Amino acid sequence: MDELPIGRRVAYWRGRRKMSQQVFADRLGKSKSWVDKVERGVRRLDKFSVVYEIADVLQVDVQLLLGKDVERRPETQNCIDQVEVEEIRAALERYDQMSAFFQAVPHSPPLVEMRKAVSHAWLTYQHAKYGVLARMLPKLLRDAQAADSAYATGTEAKDAAHLLGQVYQIASSALRKVGEHELSWLAADRSIAVSQRAGDQLLAGLASYRVGSALLALGRVRPALEVNVNIANRLAPSFDRPQGQGERLSVYGMLLLNGAMAAARIGDSATVRDLLCGADQASKELGGDFNHYWTSFGPTNVQLHRCATAVELGDGRTAVEAHEKLDIVGFNAMLPERRAHHFLDIARGYTQIGNIDKASEMLLEGDRLAPSEIRCRPLAHEVLSDVLRRTRGTPPAPIAELAEQMGVGV
Repeated sequence: MDELPIGRRVAYWRGRRKMSQQVFADRLGKSKSWVDKVERGVRRLDKFSVVYEIADVLQVDVQLLLGKDVERRPETQNCIDQVEVEEIRAALERYDQMSAFFQAVPHSPPLVEMRKAVSHAWLTYQHAKYGVLARMLPKLLRDAQAADSAYATGTEAKDAAHLLGQVYQIASSALRKVGEHELSWLAADRSIAVSQRAGDQLLAGLASYRVGSALLALGRVRPALEVNVNIANRLAPSFDRPQGQGERLSVYGMLLLNGAMAAARIGDSATVRDLLCGADQASKELGGDFNHYWTSFGPTNVQLHRCATAVELGDGRTAVEAHEKLDIVGFNAMLPERRAHHFLDIARGYTQIGNIDKASEMLLEGDRLAPSEIRCRPLAHEVLSDVLRRTRGTPPAPIAELAEQMGVGV
């Protein structure tokens, strides 16, 4: 895209952001005719101040609009930038599996190496190192696709498909975090088909969970609710069976929790209550917090979702009360991404009850624990903007500093 005129690049990113010319013009304070002329190349963009304003509205690095290489953020920022998103997109757009149908795959990494790489990617995600993950994902996707093609007809075909299904899910989760919801949906949908080939119902169930999460992020709330509940019903464990169902209980429970989040989004408190009750029963049967299939499911995660669903229902008071009753030992044992995510949820809960000081405290706690979960997520930017807007007088120095680092106007 570097060789395109700047107007074409503006049109491209406007389309990616799902903005009409009129909406884009309104946000710039320009006319629709002005935008149309810029995008067609009739009007030149010869003022850097205007280019920077356009980049701000489109939420892209100004260097992308100018067709130049983007200077990568320092490692401490650890976010996924637009260049990395495009590299992940390019990896998802490859259809090497079709090429393998006609001729042999020239090279594929050994599956033992792939297993190590996939496990490392999961842990990188669960420690909220999104920038590190973004830099490894394109190669990991290509390697997993190559392995899936190379072993398609051998005895290791299901193992290779299983690994590719996991990589698609990791990509889906990471992309959703940074607001690339359509791409997240694509990766999750790919995982469903691959997981079925792997012959693993639980992996397919988790792929459905990722699809539900992407649909929810896209505002497709009822389909998100349906896919989570329907697949949960198919995976429902029998609670009178002997032990050994830990993995099934974990996947089943996460589907119920995701369904509860969707139900909360549409204000269906009765369904939220039923789904949380089912997840709570599964967590008690499980007997503790575990990371089966990378779910971090257990009693503590159920409690975190009680808080999160209350926030989605607009009941900040209930969310805060549930937060104050958390099992601290269980909470501190959870991985950084899950804990920082919770701090962001509770920051929203405190804003709902007007306690801006506590909301600020929660954002700072999340930032200390896992900076990327706060600094890289569009939702966190919205919450911080709300906190700044409702702060009387000058914001406290730590919040002002965080806002400056995140690029959120004070």
